[in-house]
Amino acid sequence: MTGRRWARYVALGDSSTEGLDDPDPTGGFRGWADRLAEHLAAYQSGVEYANLAIRGRLTAQILAEQLPVALAYKPDLATVLAGMNDLFQPGFNPVAVAADIEAMHRALIAAGATVLTLTLPDPTPNLPLTRLMQPRLANFNDELRLAAERAGAVMVDVAAFAGGSDPRFWSEDRLHGNSDGHERVAHALAHGLGLPGFDERWQDPLPPAAPLPLTDGLRSGVFWAYEHAVPWLWRTVRGRSLGDGLRPKRPEPSPVSEP
Repeated sequence: MTGRRWARYVALGDSSTEGLDDPDPTGGFRGWADRLAEHLAAYQSGVEYANLAIRGRLTAQILAEQLPVALAYKPDLATVLAGMNDLFQPGFNPVAVAADIEAMHRALIAAGATVLTLTLPDPTPNLPLTRLMQPRLANFNDELRLAAERAGAVMVDVAAFAGGSDPRFWSEDRLHGNSDGHERVAHALAHGLGLPGFDERWQDPLPPAAPLPLTDGLRSGVFWAYEHAVPWLWRTVRGRSLGDGLRPKRPEPSPVSEP
């Protein structure tokens, strides 16, 4: 796609697209979508960008709440990433969730947008219940690949990056990327669009890490359970979400200048 220009970019999704846990200097979150918008601005001397994502949103909510707004903005580029929150729901149906994502792809493409999407990177090696969740995630990513192919979306297969589960790409909660993780995803997507200066190096693994002492690993596990797992379970039991009452951080398209 090198040589093409995109005047307006709209991002749809949940906490990953919102930018958790990639802090910005203002106390908010930056994230791969903001970084991608900056890469676009540098390539073509500016772009209008809206980010409609809200943490905790399920795919059906993104379809119902964000898609109509995105279509009204008439973007010529859109990113769609959804499904991680659905993955942890009882009775998760990968085919049905992927069908909702495909519906978003088709609607945006029919309206004239290039749709850029990605498979979900795998955090499960850093979490309990890996044997349960990893096959579920792999199956869902297969459905996402098929949905993108049927709709004609540009698929960047982030899940195929063998080093994507490296804990050094993930934040303390083990479910969201840190700044390095978000930058890798932004690089991968910029490469998927064919932007100059972005290539397959996003798939390069990090250097080998020093072994973590057993006591440090145990301490980290206890901290994670207390700070992240237990609050998440308590919210889930009450039917609550981190995104309750929140609005998108960038609800309307506005110019992004070169960084």
